[in-house]
Amino acid sequence: MDPKLLEILVCPVSKTKLIFDKSTQELISTAANLAFPVRDGIPILLENEARQLSAEEVETYRKQKS
Repeated sequence: MDPKLLEILVCPVSKTKLIFDKSTQELISTAANLAFPVRDGIPILLENEARQLSAEEVETYRKQKS
């Protein structure tokens, strides 16, 4: 994921910054508790394509952000 692209992308639901998880190829929104897929390097920022994050996942990502 291009770092410059990641700087300007925001969650379409909460309008907050996203975290790129390289291992799962997902963009994470801890504010909306959603994980948006990245397919072939293209972020799919559609709410109906995102998966719901568990409380444990959200906590883990929030700790990484701090």
